Parts: sequence; C-alpha cells; structure tokens
Amino acid sequence: MTFFRRFLDFLYLASGVLAALCLISILSLIVAQMLARWIGEIFPGAPSYAGYAMAAASFFAFANALNRGAHIRVSVLLNAVPPGPKKLLEIWCFALAAGIAWYFTYYAYWFVYWSWKFKEVSQGQDATHLWIPQSVMVLGGGLLAIALTDNLINVLFKGEHRISRDIVDQAHGE
Repeated sequence: MTFFRRFLDFLYLASGVLAALCLISILSLIVAQMLARWIGEIFPGAPSYAGYAMAAASFFAFANALNRGAHIRVSVLLNAVPPGPKKLLEIWCFALAAGIAWYFTYYAYWFVYWSWKFKEVSQGQDATHLWIPQSVMVLGGGLLAIALTDNLINVLFKGEHRISRDIVDQAHGE
C-alpha cells in the first residue's frame, strides 16, 4: 500500500509542477509576443496559446491544491460539530465532490473525443486542433477526481482526510 500512496503523492506533486510550468509558459509567450512586436514581427496564435496554457495551469493545479489545503473550504460548520456528525459531513462532501468530478471527467472525455473525431480547429491564425488543449480538462479533471476519491477513502477507513493545513496561512486568511 505504501507504493500506491507514494505513487498518488507523486502524481499530485507532478500535476502541481505541470501547472507551474504552464504558468512559466504563459510568461514566456507574453514576453515572446512583446519581443516580436518590438522588432516588427508577428507571433500568430500567441494569445491563444497563452489561453490554453492558462486553462492547463488551472486544471493541473486542482489536485495539488486540494491536498495542500489551498481550495476554499468552509470549515466553520465542520469545526462546530462533534466528531460523529463531522465525519458524516466530510463523507458526504467528499462523495458529492468526487461524484461531480468523475461526472465532469466522463463528459469532458466525450467532448474531447468528438472534437478529435470532427477534426475541430481553433478559429485563430494558428488553427490548432482543439482536442489537444481540451484534453487537459480530462487529465486535470481526472486527477481532481482521483484526489477527491482518495480523500473520501481516507475519511471512510481512517477517519480523517489527507488535506494538509497551514495554520499560519489560515490565520492570515480568516
């Protein structure tokens, strides 16, 4: 079981690293577009690629952010109830969230499949095949669904989720 736990933790960390690389690529694209303008050249598709990278950064960051406690959670109610009802509320929340994430991933897959099947391309100068940037929705949504299911299983069998909390950051936010 420790191999599986290490693999999942690596997967969540890798998705966070991919999100960070997407943010760096946004910066690089913006700088490249600025340089192209300064020398009188055109960088076709740069705004579209930056938009694709922004979407990729968001979707890849979901699973990592969940496990690091960066998602907005309203824990006032959870902190006010006794341990028994608290566990039931956490199970309900994680089950509902995991179900929604799996539902989204399933339909995102079919969305990407039909974009690929019909050979849809973007309307910009770059004419990118849309299934390529859309596939990030499937990967990121799937990673989020796995992370939510992982936390649900932990709450069910161990009684607590795996979301880490940074007390210092929470003190500044509350």
